[in-house]
Amino acid sequence: MTFASKSKKPRPFLNEAGLFEYATQSLGRQMRTEANLRRLMERRVEPGEHGEAIINAVVARLHDYGYLNDAAFAETYARLRQENDKLGVRRVRQDLQLKGVGKDLIAETLEARYGQTDEEALARQHLERKRIKKPENPKETARVMRRLVTAGFSTGVIYKILRQWDVPEESLSALEMVDTEHPDESGEC
Repeated sequence: MTFASKSKKPRPFLNEAGLFEYATQSLGRQMRTEANLRRLMERRVEPGEHGEAIINAVVARLHDYGYLNDAAFAETYARLRQENDKLGVRRVRQDLQLKGVGKDLIAETLEARYGQTDEEALARQHLERKRIKKPENPKETARVMRRLVTAGFSTGVIYKILRQWDVPEESLSALEMVDTEHPDESGEC
């Protein structure tokens, strides 16, 4: 007997009450954006206008109860990424975009959360949290650079930290290719 011969029964589509219960359980497990929750619910309703109407009704009800709030999600997400993970603003912006938060809300949230933040101090906290030490050779320097770029820090701050670590200029100039591969989306350096 093969596993391919066992077919799962397709799940029946949910009505509005069933979809509301599914959505509240989903939100109980993990805070979500409206866009993310809509994607999950689309798989549980029949395709077409009727299914879309059910989703819209459930989303409106979730908003009315205060269970679904993209502004609260964005603020909480940004706060946790800054305080716990020590991530830079670019990384948090990118993550929020992927989660379906609107650009204006992202800009407003990040200005409130990162507006007065010392990016260099945050980058140093990130390095300490990840136990990343001063690089001893060009290969390690490139690794540190990639880690900080991935964590969302601007190249200006990264170079400042590397220079304070007395990384040789030839190692820094070799990193110019890394810098051009990951341009700063926010226009900051």
